[in-house]
Amino acid sequence: MRTSRWFAPRIAPLVSLFASMLTAGLAQAQVFPSRPVTVLVGFAPGGGTDIAARIIARPLSALLGQNVVVENRPGAGGNIATDLTARAVPDGHTISLATVGALSVAPHLNAKLPYDPRRDLAPITMAVVFANVLVVHPSVQANTIADYIRLANAKPGSMGYGTSGVGGTGHLAGELFHLMAKADVVHVPYKGGGPAMSDLLGGQIPSGFASAPSALPHIKAGKIRALATTGIRRSAFLPNVPTVAESGFPGYDATNWYAYIAPSKTPREIIDRLNRDLVRALNTPETREQLLANGMEPQPGTPEELARQIESQLAVWGRVVRDAGIQAE
Repeated sequence: MRTSRWFAPRIAPLVSLFASMLTAGLAQAQVFPSRPVTVLVGFAPGGGTDIAARIIARPLSALLGQNVVVENRPGAGGNIATDLTARAVPDGHTISLATVGALSVAPHLNAKLPYDPRRDLAPITMAVVFANVLVVHPSVQANTIADYIRLANAKPGSMGYGTSGVGGTGHLAGELFHLMAKADVVHVPYKGGGPAMSDLLGGQIPSGFASAPSALPHIKAGKIRALATTGIRRSAFLPNVPTVAESGFPGYDATNWYAYIAPSKTPREIIDRLNRDLVRALNTPETREQLLANGMEPQPGTPEELARQIESQLAVWGRVVRDAGIQAE
């Protein structure tokens, strides 16, 4: 009895403190959002991630009843913004529109990556998906993937493909193609998709793995030729162009995607609210039209579906990075 009396006055304040913290946490979740919501973007204004974030921000703001502010934190292929998200206060007021690179590729390229996608981040929803497209200069005598592989293997080292840089989705799409097709193709990295496309149009490089939005105008103008898209299904923007998978390499999938994430300790009630309103925002006709016009297909889903996507892509790109010997710049 003496032991119980000794502990009682000391336990009571702790119980009271815990109850207060629990009540405060529940109240915080109930009043969310209580101020503007910041969406971090890991690239400079004008890029695909930035464009998508700003299109989605407008309907999301109306649904949340608060301003949604897109904040650009470029650098390290999107990893800086993703790390800032992981370290943000987990109250739903700071989230990020992150890329496949930051969530499923960077862990394999950077041994000192300051965040762990599984441990430090909470999935909210997939936002958009889009394929890259394998394109060639008109001087290249290839109309199919089979033609392209035959030319590449006939003159080893001659079939260069341009991309936006080492570790980018174009590079990874090319390396996965190299591994699966046993094609003698050579990566030619640039400091962005624009310079790569410029050299392709000028004939300085014979081919490239480009994003559909950047390649589409030039394909329509006949300045380059599309051989295949890299997604799991045909692109809505190039419905007559086959996928790499259906061109003889089943299982090939190098789909690019952007997804919304939050700090890992964000309350589930807040994650659910963000998911609900983001799904609604992405499904509005105006938002879908604007995203599709920019070459991006809305594909919202559940947090669990996004978690599975990140996990499966970690496995896929880990194998590609390891087998291809890709190293960060």
